[in-house]
Amino acid sequence: MIKIITVGKIKEEYFKDAILEYKKRLSKYTDIDIIEVQDEGLVDTKTSLKKESERILKYINQKDYIITLEIEGKQLTSPELADKINNIYNTNSNITFIIGGSYGLADEIKQLSNFKLSFSKMTFPHQLFRVILLEQIYRSFKINNNESYHK
Repeated sequence: MIKIITVGKIKEEYFKDAILEYKKRLSKYTDIDIIEVQDEGLVDTKTSLKKESERILKYINQKDYIITLEIEGKQLTSPELADKINNIYNTNSNITFIIGGSYGLADEIKQLSNFKLSFSKMTFPHQLFRVILLEQIYRSFKINNNESYHK
């Protein structure tokens, strides 16, 4: 099972449509659960990170292999991400991706991470990034099943 814990809600219909499309495509390979926790908005950084961290922690299980999305994380190619997911599934059936809010993730959440992943040194809108993450997870399953999609 793949779980994505993300700070903030999707507002734009076109992002919601893209997310639903990738969830549908992924259902052939795995169960996927997307959990949205409330963001704190642009209050002070420390307060925001603390409150968002408390909300995220409610959805983390001890069995989860946690991958945090962090700008300072390791960058992987799509085939490397596919290998990573495949290797995790060999020992753990629960992969949890965590996407932080406007200020990122609290140190408390980062310390729980089994793997810190970065898609880029650039900053992406949270709504768009959720779509990008789902697409890469889908691409990983296609690669791991030797199905055409990845080029």
